[in-house]
Amino acid sequence: MRKLILLTLLAVLSGVPARAQFAGNGSTTVSVTVGPEAAIQVDTTSTALSTTGTVFNDYTGTTNFTYKIRTGASSGTGTITLQVTADFSPSGGPSVASPPTAGDTLAYTCTVSSPGTGCSGSQTSSTTTSTPVATFGANARSAKAGNSGSVSWTLTNDPRYQTGSYSATVTVTVSAT
Repeated sequence: MRKLILLTLLAVLSGVPARAQFAGNGSTTVSVTVGPEAAIQVDTTSTALSTTGTVFNDYTGTTNFTYKIRTGASSGTGTITLQVTADFSPSGGPSVASPPTAGDTLAYTCTVSSPGTGCSGSQTSSTTTSTPVATFGANARSAKAGNSGSVSWTLTNDPRYQTGSYSATVTVTVSAT
């Protein structure tokens, strides 16, 4: 009889599900540290330079870009620079590093929408150093969709260039502190 009662009691207890009792609510604190950031998108992978008007006018073209930036609130800065990272090829045409005639250049002017400040006057591109496109001061903040800018190129049209197609790679860099 004792065994039957014990078995019945075990059967009843094992069929009872365990239930946790919870009540009330909880909370958490969400925090974030927002730091300086920068990004740039060049709007086209290739900029064709062309000449118009009379013979031997310089070649011109424009590269557009969109940038996003956030610099530090009190002492932050930012820059957009460019550098010719692969000179014109094949050989026989224009060259940034070793032009066929002294004074041949790949020069540019630039514009950038606020909060950036564009470069002033004409700049000469280089294969050895980065050259300025835009600068940003402390607490510079672009629009979420980005802000616009452009580089307008001028390449000397030298009669010493051999006929053919030539291309160079220009790397555009943005940074923020």
